[in-house]
Amino acid sequence: MDNSFRDQLATVDAKGHRKWIFAQKPHGKWYSARTYISWFFFVLFFALPFVYVHGQPFLQFNIPEARFIIFGKIFWPQDFFIFGLATVTFIIFVILFTAAFGRLFCGWVCPQTIFMEMLFRKLEYLIEGDAARQKILQKSPWTTEKILRKSAKHVVFYLLSFIIANTFLAYIISAKGLWAIITGPVTEHIPGLFAMLVFSGVFYAVYAFFREQACTVVCPYGRLQGVLLDRNSMIVAYDYKRGEPRGKFSKKTDTGLGDCIDCFQCVKVCPTGIDIRNGTQMECVGCTACIDACNHMMEKAGRTPNLIRYASENGISGHEPLRYTLRMKLYTALLSFLLLILAGLLLSRKDVDATVMRTPGMLFQERGADSVSNLYTIKVANKTIRKVPLDVRLVDLDGRVQVIGGSVIPLKAEEEGSGTFFVVLPKHAVKERKTRIRLALYEGDHKIGEIGTNFLGPIPGDGD
Repeated sequence: MDNSFRDQLATVDAKGHRKWIFAQKPHGKWYSARTYISWFFFVLFFALPFVYVHGQPFLQFNIPEARFIIFGKIFWPQDFFIFGLATVTFIIFVILFTAAFGRLFCGWVCPQTIFMEMLFRKLEYLIEGDAARQKILQKSPWTTEKILRKSAKHVVFYLLSFIIANTFLAYIISAKGLWAIITGPVTEHIPGLFAMLVFSGVFYAVYAFFREQACTVVCPYGRLQGVLLDRNSMIVAYDYKRGEPRGKFSKKTDTGLGDCIDCFQCVKVCPTGIDIRNGTQMECVGCTACIDACNHMMEKAGRTPNLIRYASENGISGHEPLRYTLRMKLYTALLSFLLLILAGLLLSRKDVDATVMRTPGMLFQERGADSVSNLYTIKVANKTIRKVPLDVRLVDLDGRVQVIGGSVIPLKAEEEGSGTFFVVLPKHAVKERKTRIRLALYEGDHKIGEIGTNFLGPIPGDGD
């Protein structure tokens, strides 16, 4: 087989020029299923930023302030290790998922594919016509009709990009923050307005011009296929055993040809312009458009469908069923282990995170003839959506805690706070130069945490 097609992208010609893809609109059960899934995705994407729980966004990724809300739970920079573990878990999941199911994610739930194929390209069909009419319009001179159609398409594309960008921005600054930018004076929200325009411009450029290049040039996922896929991975595959040798359709039954009638319908519907009959390729996003197109032609030719289908390399060459291999089992075990650790961290995560430090440069202070005190500073992150009156108490020691400025340390909701307090111990409780003490943190009568620190005292027997 001639493998020269692998030397360059399907969307770039021999001279390095861009080859614009005019993909035909597919029809079939797989395309219908993807359409239904895209509706579900659009509802989630456009609705979730406006869902609030107890006055807080259900989902928010406030990167500038390093404040994240996931399913109503607030995460701060102190929880970064959880995000690190979650990232590793996600990478393992991607490896396992790709090893088993190929680029199923890309074709079915990737936002780039869904927006491009299920929204922008459908609007393009509506405004400019099918692929054949788009080609004619592209090559025709600039008539009134062409100007109107092109202008209408790009205006609609930009408006949609603007809506998507604002929704995306709502995930970062919250829907209320976005509404404040929209309704407030422009002069007070210059950075927010600039972010809106930048996001809108990026989305417009991607869906109006860059299009499939985002998958073939920018996204690294396609290049990972070479190391993640094996001969048992599920891919969109052409059954060359049944289809070859190719030939034009004939009603004769003794032509000696395979079932492929060389109609090129699988190529015409491909959004990245490849010929799936050449085998697994980096540009293939597993969108199933070629499956629907081939099945339609097989039905018209009176031949068995699924010449192109979901299968593995071994399934095509040796008619083997899809198998759960040892490699997949090992990935699953590792993923399960990481998920257990992640679940344990999330369940044991504290709503109030505190750090206690002795005031630097200060020794102990004697309180009368029988007591010694140390001055401490406490820094606290309140990860809840309520105010917390923090009370600090000694654990298993005689003594007391004196908070400077009040009896408790007031913590505002979702903010970091600090306080200063003395720990006063009787001299008979101080046995060493440094005594390890435990401090319990209370909200009313509810214990919410415990933290350890050192207490500095006089050396026993130094003549005190």
